[in-house]
Amino acid sequence: MKFAICSDVHDNVWALAKALPQMEEADSLLFLGDFCSPFTLVQMAEGFSRPIHVVWGNNDGDKWLLTTQASRFDHVTLHGEMADLQIGGKRVAMNHYPNIARALAASDSYDLVCYGHDHLAHDERIGSTRLFNPGELMGRLGASVFALYDLADGTFDRIEVLSDQAR
Repeated sequence: MKFAICSDVHDNVWALAKALPQMEEADSLLFLGDFCSPFTLVQMAEGFSRPIHVVWGNNDGDKWLLTTQASRFDHVTLHGEMADLQIGGKRVAMNHYPNIARALAASDSYDLVCYGHDHLAHDERIGSTRLFNPGELMGRLGASVFALYDLADGTFDRIEVLSDQAR
């Protein structure tokens, strides 16, 4: 089982369009916040047909319209500020903020804790928990990236989205 993990699209629909076909091998998609506009959520839902789990970011301002658009898709689940998931026998937490994610990882209640917000790729083990930030899909502060996580062997592959318009 594989997850695609991404964060901080910030309406870069060009980078998202390049990333979605590369996410096809994943069984589910974990989105860590900051679509910004509802049309970006729609693009993601139309481009990835398997389960999508979403937590809010600080730039997801129109939650009513985001929720309305998400309700059009049976495979999109909005978890609010935090998600606590059981996937493939692993306990996974999702949140947008690094400080909250670090506290969740320190609780030793999860196998994997994912976050976004600061746009910085990060991978650390805290006790038995993996704390992970895929980096930004937006491509403004660094490379436009997402990650594939292989649940079977616990490995992450960061995939850079190459696009002239992604930056």
